[in-house]
Amino acid sequence: MSSLKFFTSFLLLSVLSSASVSQSVLESKSFENSGLKNNLSTPDFLPYDEAYKLSVSVDEKYLTFNWDIEPGYYLYKSKINVFAEDPNTQINNLFFQKGEFKFDEFFEEDMEVFYTSSMLKASFDSTDNKIYVKLLSQGCADMGLCYPPQENWVSIDKTTNTAQIYSNRPDFFTNSDYRIEGSESSENISVIAALVGAFLGGLILNLMPCVFPVLSIKALSFAQNHKTNRDTRIHALIYTLGVVFSFLIIAALMLSLRAAGESIGWGFQLQSSQFLILLAYLFFFLGLSFLGIVEIGTKLMSLGQNSEANSSIQSSFLTGVLAVTIASPCTAPFMGPALGFAVYQSNAVALLIFVFLGIGMAFPFLLLVLSPNIRNILPKPGKWMDEFKQFLAFPMFFTVVWLLWVIGRQTNITVMSVVIVGLILISMSVWSKKILDRRHLNKNSSIKNLAPISLLVLAIILPFWNQTEDQDALLWESFDQARLEDLRSQGNPIFVNITADWCITCLANEKVAFTEKFYSQIKKNNITYLKGDWTNQDAVLTKLLNKHRRNGVPLYLMYPKSGGDPEVLPQILLEGILLKAIDRAVY
Repeated sequence: MSSLKFFTSFLLLSVLSSASVSQSVLESKSFENSGLKNNLSTPDFLPYDEAYKLSVSVDEKYLTFNWDIEPGYYLYKSKINVFAEDPNTQINNLFFQKGEFKFDEFFEEDMEVFYTSSMLKASFDSTDNKIYVKLLSQGCADMGLCYPPQENWVSIDKTTNTAQIYSNRPDFFTNSDYRIEGSESSENISVIAALVGAFLGGLILNLMPCVFPVLSIKALSFAQNHKTNRDTRIHALIYTLGVVFSFLIIAALMLSLRAAGESIGWGFQLQSSQFLILLAYLFFFLGLSFLGIVEIGTKLMSLGQNSEANSSIQSSFLTGVLAVTIASPCTAPFMGPALGFAVYQSNAVALLIFVFLGIGMAFPFLLLVLSPNIRNILPKPGKWMDEFKQFLAFPMFFTVVWLLWVIGRQTNITVMSVVIVGLILISMSVWSKKILDRRHLNKNSSIKNLAPISLLVLAIILPFWNQTEDQDALLWESFDQARLEDLRSQGNPIFVNITADWCITCLANEKVAFTEKFYSQIKKNNITYLKGDWTNQDAVLTKLLNKHRRNGVPLYLMYPKSGGDPEVLPQILLEGILLKAIDRAVY
């Protein structure tokens, strides 16, 4: 198996498998990003349900949620939300009591919070006497602890105006007896309507911009291959099996996570930046394939050049997997209501709906197999097919740009830039493979594929290795001259870092010298860390640079606790240089 073929298969499996772990990765990262550096088991902090005592009441128009908040704790207004958990209930408007504004060091903005108590009234409409809702909230303590986002499930009985609160999702929240209209016949009609909607949604999914280029190449391969009807049927059915299998995998993951209490739906995997990175690589690789730069695309997109070869059967199955993978960012008409209905049904009904979604997506190819007259309508092969295939590469690249934008929004510009570097490494891998092939090296030589495979592996691991938040995010303050003078007058030790996003030396220093040991020493010795950003013109920072005889960044200053002039540190830093400067500043 060539390295490029290996990469395609590996990438497909990576994209699918990343969906299964994406939710847990996202939650752990969310926990870390919320400033959760403290141990929740410490006796200094109360458990969440003791710090924020929740009660719920109901009347004809409103659900009312009340929190009794312990002293020293507060709730974020923006982190509170209510969602209906049954299809017959709709949450309309949320009405909060007025809170107070507090500057949040993590979010770096003024946020409205609630001390002592909080009340939320949610207007609702429901045709049932039993109402099921999910409540989200998040709070922090003044002493520095922020809890992870919390989930509560509430069962409300309108006939008695009583409510039951659960900290874990009850089993009956996934009750298969939910009905849209409330009668046995209407439930059967709803299931049939959902199956029809799923089939139509899968059918229309073929026309989505992210799917159409790949599937059009697949369809046109009929015109290139003159196989027997038996061969064609086998490959079309194997392709259909790949599509349905992939949809069932996604459905099983989604239903499992929902049963575990997660509020997810179609496209949940796109909430994972890891999945998006692999998807961007896949679309980029497909674009190269369409342009003819990567020659592996021929077998992958065809129905099989050799019906007797196992690889041909595998390629048909993998094409089905590929089609579903690249369709994951898309939602076609009719899909939304059908899949929304599916998550409230039993697992068997839900999986059946996803099967119909897969059959709908594969139906055009099945139709071509069952109707030779339709297949004869396809245009005859010619040079235009190669040109059309090359043209379809550009929608792939546009999709990559969109995915990069989403990755940047989910993470930061650093991760997005590293992904772009990964795309360049993929291009280098393809280029080096072609160069080595032209050198006519021994086909069995491991050296021949060492460079291309190494570049591919580096392209994949590099973004994940760099997907970390700045360790100093909670330790530094934005540079302010008045703040600097105030700290100096108090005799506090100060570390000043003047940097810029375009400064390669600055970034290298922060990777090499700004280690965990450096941050622990900063915190241990109560050194105030001021960070100035000279990415754009700043007169105050320019004046500071000139004062210390520097005409550019980086500039590192260590002010001693006894007062006096700062020590100007070298522009090339190592951990040892910083630690010794800290010792001189505090002793």
